[in-house]
Order: sequence, then C-alpha cells, then structure tokens
Amino acid sequence: MTAERLAGRTLELIDIPSESRDEARLAEHVLAVLRDGGVEAQDAGDGCVVAGSGPVVLAGHFDTVPVQDNRPGRRTADAVHGLGAADMKGALAVMIELALAGAGFRYVFFPREELPYDESALTLLLNREPGLRDAPLAVVMEPTTNTLHAGCVGNINARLIASGRSGHSARPWLAENAIHRLARAVAVVAEYPYVERDFEGLTFIEAMSVTQISGGIAQNVVPDRAEAHLNYRYAPGTTDAGAESVIHDLLDPHVEVEIFSNAPSGPVPPRTNPVVEKLLGMGLEWQPKQAWTPVAEFALAGVDAVNFGPGEPRFAHTRDE
Repeated sequence: MTAERLAGRTLELIDIPSESRDEARLAEHVLAVLRDGGVEAQDAGDGCVVAGSGPVVLAGHFDTVPVQDNRPGRRTADAVHGLGAADMKGALAVMIELALAGAGFRYVFFPREELPYDESALTLLLNREPGLRDAPLAVVMEPTTNTLHAGCVGNINARLIASGRSGHSARPWLAENAIHRLARAVAVVAEYPYVERDFEGLTFIEAMSVTQISGGIAQNVVPDRAEAHLNYRYAPGTTDAGAESVIHDLLDPHVEVEIFSNAPSGPVPPRTNPVVEKLLGMGLEWQPKQAWTPVAEFALAGVDAVNFGPGEPRFAHTRDE
C-alpha cells in the first residue's frame, strides 16, 4: 500500500458527495470497488457495507458534514485536502486498500454518523448482524493522528427555551423580554467551568457550550420567545441520567430545558485486551478521546473498541480539512 495509491483513493472518495442522508452513491461505489477487487463484500442494508471475515473489526462512516467550498479535493506535496479528508475518507481509503490487499480484518462501512445518535445506522447494524458482536476488538477509524484514543465523551444536545410577553419596544416595562431571560441562562453556561474527570487512568474534560441562538419578532417588538442550543460533553463514568441532571440542576430556574439527543459516553477498554496489548506494544500513545465516536455503540453491543485512524482531529469539519 503506497502513499501514492492511498492519496489517489482518498481523492476519489472525497469527490463523491456523501453528506449525511446522501451516502447511497458512495456506498454503491465502495461495494463495487471491493467486489471488483475480489473481496467478499455485502450490502448489509440501510446503506451499510460489510466485507472480509477476520476477527478484528475496522469501522468507518461514509457521511461528512455539509460542504464548505472544499470539494473537489486537491493534493499538495504531503497532504490531501477536501471535505472529509480527515473525517473520515482518508480512513475509508485505508480500509479499502487493506481489504484489496487481503488483510484479515472485518470491514464495516456505515452511514449517518454525523447526525444525532438516534439516527445512527451502526447500532441497527450491530443488532441485526450478531457476528459483529463476537469481535475481540473494534477499531473505529476516526482521525487520531495515529495515536490510540480510548473511550469517548458523551454528547447531549438540548434546547433552552425562554418565554416572555411581547410588547412595544418603546414601552418595554409593559412586556417581558424573552431574549433578556435567555441571556441570563446563556451567562450561566458561559461561567460553567471545564471539569476534568479521571477515568481508568485517563483524563477527560467535561464541557458545556451554547452553540446556536435565535429569537425576535421585529426591530420594535419586545420578543416573547427565544431559544438557544446547548451542547454538553460528559466523561465516561457519568450516566446518561446523571449528565442530564447536571443541565437541569444548572438551568431549570432560568429557562425550559428540552433534551432531544443524548449519545452515551464510551468506556475505556481494558489494556489487558489482547489486541489492545498488541497495539500498545507497537509504541502507540494511549490517550482519551475528547469527542463522541461510535466506540460507544460498540461498547453497548458488548464489544471492546478503540479509536485509531489517520488524519488530524483538528482539521475535522473545517473548511481547510
């Protein structure tokens, strides 16, 4: 597997659009490439492709975030640029080339990873393909700069809804300004500290952020409703319900809190797992995964999993990926 071949394969995949919910063309392409190369591959339904028969699973998602004027891809002297180059078409290229070379892994390609957790195709695939649940280890090939990232943080998405009473902005004392009420809740979030949590010898950081805000009726109207989007990342060892209670306890007096997505954290697999031992024996660094990844889905299915893949996490989802 040469760098030239990998770069070419990555560019090929980048140039096939596959934003979330629009991955069918890429899935068909990957399935055809594998079959044309003599690899035993199957359409596993719901946009998933499964190939190979080795014990260890290599897993990667087809979808990308929306395009940001970064497709088609391009190549410089030492890097491939374009939508999904780091997250995670470079990894898909590695999986394809390993399969074509006859490397003894089980390859799992799936859609809708970039969407809310309850839309993921992987959990459904693991439910209907019991053979995947027998793997000694699943390697989720998220970008890790070739280090071994263990576990993952949980990911809550919530709406903060402030209600008031509309009125004329010339007489705001006769109204109740929902934006002002929401602003007080946003200020509480802004003051919430980053919290370090130690779990199985690794340090994860819990973080809460307001990522979107909306509201208002007109320039001369005091608004009666305003909303913000809250994102909360919580460490392994914190339960789903415990993480939700942190938000409610912090914000309930200020606004209505509506949690609409809660992707569970992923546990750190034991370092005594035989495959993990082999990977660590190669001199790889053992670090926490400060993001949510499908290792959590594998863990819920009873499979130890780690994150390990090409690409630098700092370039994921960026315009200059």
